[in-house]
Amino acid sequence: MSQSAVRNIREGLLMSKAELARKAGVSPLTIDRVEKGKTCRMETKRKIILALGYNLADKEKIFPED
Repeated sequence: MSQSAVRNIREGLLMSKAELARKAGVSPLTIDRVEKGKTCRMETKRKIILALGYNLADKEKIFPED
């Protein structure tokens, strides 16, 4: 359910997909795919976790299926 986790956290921060994409240094399309539960590289997950303001130790909260 990473899809809903990423989206829920992003929306809780009142952050748009475009804003998260910019902060993470990835495309808005990538954010969209991640939020829909598609797989992505570990590097992409790392960027998203940090862009959401979390520590890498919190990975389970954001990408629990890994």
